[in-house]
Amino acid sequence: MSRFRGYRDGAIGGNMAYMPTRTLPRWRAWRRPFGRIATIIVALVVISGCYMPMRFDAEIEITRTGHFSFIFDGYLAKVQLYDDLRQNKITPTQEKEEIEKIRKDMARDKSASEFSYLRKGYFRVHWERKGDLLASKTVIFMRRNEHMLGISYNNETGRAAVSGRSLKRDTRKKLDEIGLGGANGEIRVISDAPVLRHNATTVKKLRSRGAGFKMYIWKIKNIYAPTPSIIIALR
Repeated sequence: MSRFRGYRDGAIGGNMAYMPTRTLPRWRAWRRPFGRIATIIVALVVISGCYMPMRFDAEIEITRTGHFSFIFDGYLAKVQLYDDLRQNKITPTQEKEEIEKIRKDMARDKSASEFSYLRKGYFRVHWERKGDLLASKTVIFMRRNEHMLGISYNNETGRAAVSGRSLKRDTRKKLDEIGLGGANGEIRVISDAPVLRHNATTVKKLRSRGAGFKMYIWKIKNIYAPTPSIIIALR
């Protein structure tokens, strides 16, 4: 994939009418802040074990025959580790122990040719996989419980889908509040098969690749960017 850039030298870097509280029944007056706290706690539980792509470059190619290649290159933040370090909740020794656990866990993923720790919960990652999507059915970076970006194939419809992780707005806001809202990068999907729908920011013809090849590009500027999605007809 000649257009794959990578980041090897990159730096981290419905309305309701207003109603005064005093007009509400007493139970509703104190329920609202409690509900807000509960929402924040739920958001923390949801994201605590996750990795967040912070600066990245990803390229996926799916041909009309169903063969695929999938490359991710960039930086990930381990949310819980990052937040613990941000709040000085763990010691340097505990940080090293957590890094070693993560390193051993990632060593089992043969697609991760590079996974190294930088600092403050950030990791440098290079991940590649290729194969036959019609046989694999599902390919996820990095794993099912860490779905950040993935490809799936429906044998009944003959359609392939590429989609990113969809986070609720409260979760996105919480990530932003703790300093992980500046995620940015580029996702590219290349295919010579008919595309049924997509929400890419840019589409380019790739005449050099042959008839029908197009590149669909998503520029991710922050965590509030729309979730990337594309549906491709393979038969």
